[in-house]
Amino acid sequence: MSSTLRSANWFGKKGKDGFIYRAWMKNQGIPSHEFKGKPVIGICNTWSELTPCNAHFRELAESIKHGIYEAGGFPVEFPVMSLGETLMKPTAMLYRNLVSMDVEESIRANPLDAVVLLCGCDKTTPALVMGACSVNIPTIVVSGGPMLTGKYKGQNIGTSDLWRFDNANRSGEMSDEEFEFAEGCMARSKGHCAVMGTASSMACMIESLGLSLPGNAAIPAADSRRKVLAHMSGQRIVAMVNEQLTPSQILNKQAFENAIITNAAIGGSTNFVIHLMAIAGRVGVPLNMDDFDRLSANIPLIANLQPSGKHFMEDLFYAGGLPAVLKELDVFLHKDVITVNGKTMQQNYTDAICYNSDVISTVAAPFNPQSGVVVLKGNLCPDGAVLKPSAATPALLQHSGKAVVFENIEDYKARIDIEDLEVDETSILVLKNVGPKGYPGMPEVGNMGLPKKLLDKGITDMVRISDGRMSGTGFGTVVLHVSPEAAVGSVFALVQSGDIIHLDVHARTLQLQVSDEELQRRKLMWQSPVQMAARGYVQLYQQHVQQAHLGADLDFLQGSSGSEVSRDSH
Repeated sequence: MSSTLRSANWFGKKGKDGFIYRAWMKNQGIPSHEFKGKPVIGICNTWSELTPCNAHFRELAESIKHGIYEAGGFPVEFPVMSLGETLMKPTAMLYRNLVSMDVEESIRANPLDAVVLLCGCDKTTPALVMGACSVNIPTIVVSGGPMLTGKYKGQNIGTSDLWRFDNANRSGEMSDEEFEFAEGCMARSKGHCAVMGTASSMACMIESLGLSLPGNAAIPAADSRRKVLAHMSGQRIVAMVNEQLTPSQILNKQAFENAIITNAAIGGSTNFVIHLMAIAGRVGVPLNMDDFDRLSANIPLIANLQPSGKHFMEDLFYAGGLPAVLKELDVFLHKDVITVNGKTMQQNYTDAICYNSDVISTVAAPFNPQSGVVVLKGNLCPDGAVLKPSAATPALLQHSGKAVVFENIEDYKARIDIEDLEVDETSILVLKNVGPKGYPGMPEVGNMGLPKKLLDKGITDMVRISDGRMSGTGFGTVVLHVSPEAAVGSVFALVQSGDIIHLDVHARTLQLQVSDEELQRRKLMWQSPVQMAARGYVQLYQQHVQQAHLGADLDFLQGSSGSEVSRDSH
């Protein structure tokens, strides 16, 4: 078997090269027999104390190692840049593509026969998958799992409640002392957000793509069964080497369509769109924005989870996990696609049982008929924009109003709470220059907090439009990912306060009601607000990042890698 292993190009060599490769590894106390024909399994670990969601990954890595050893493999753990959503500035999204490059090059440059991706916090999951599938060696994903449900004054809370608490604090309904007390109540265990935010949406995306073992998405981080799944994933990756089961055999168009259908049914994050598009771009699967609307159109929301519902990821696990959701979606899914355990998608959920119909409803009697991600088109967003109807106010899904324009996030912060801001509840808040190039990095600021004077009147939602993103834990009637973004001189760049904008979610349209002649006049006066970075990765990013409707990947990273390259010619 050693002659078929990629790692044999290092550890199987004779002479001085083989001597060097083995001898320097042996300084870690590794015996000679570990280098004799065993598959070398990399554990790509995004552990970091600056990424609180992933801070327990050292424990999970040990469980993975136990499984690899048990199955006859040789585990080697290696780090890559870790993205902490809560701490990184200007935004973790700026560095998603950089991490994907880190992962790809770390795999290519080292003697690895397969890789286990250990990820959790929002951007670590798509980044690691983008990098690994660009190399195309056997790959399995182990998610970190959601934290336990928060508890505050007898109520269940999660990250989505942050937005409610903030509004209540700003309006004076919640004191500063209560606000600070809630901090210690929300994140009370290891793991990522307890709601169906982006991190949990990414874990569900991975499982519905077939890149993880069944049940991976919902097991809480603090539950011992998360370690058991990590152990079993370590076992399974060794078998995948023997079978040469690679991402290119799993990630076909049908797998991507299954993921889109699943995301609709669980009320997943709008960030799902941009990350799935980026992964599809890496493996050369033709996917476009219209696919998300088309495939979501007839899928009801059957997972009653925040922010679109009331329950939490912990509840989803107790109710049967994602396999129970997939079983309910059986009529919609491509059942025969292969997954990392060698079984079909349908085989993985055949024996699943729903234990709580209030958490996982049926397709026939769904929790909410509104689901998925709606793709809007119009002169304001010719390449598309997205909106999550299950998290929106139904009365605002068809709405016309005057634009209140903020040219950038600093302008928004400076003016949103001033008393003389010309705004009422019928207005539409517009935030420009927070897209991929303009910010740069496309931050999660699209669900703008409402003006204080409207909060004081009891207003809880307004139509909001931006070329940025919002947290998957957020909610409201929020139009996101406007493409092309303002920073490239699109129509969105030309919107002025007082312009009438018409949103019609049912018709899938977003229109700026300004004449072509007036827009042309404004275009002649427009000047780019983009400040190019002077050096380094950020400059590279601004020069090569694609627009949101293409996944905001770097243009030179697109396309299937073809044959795997070892780069061991020295």
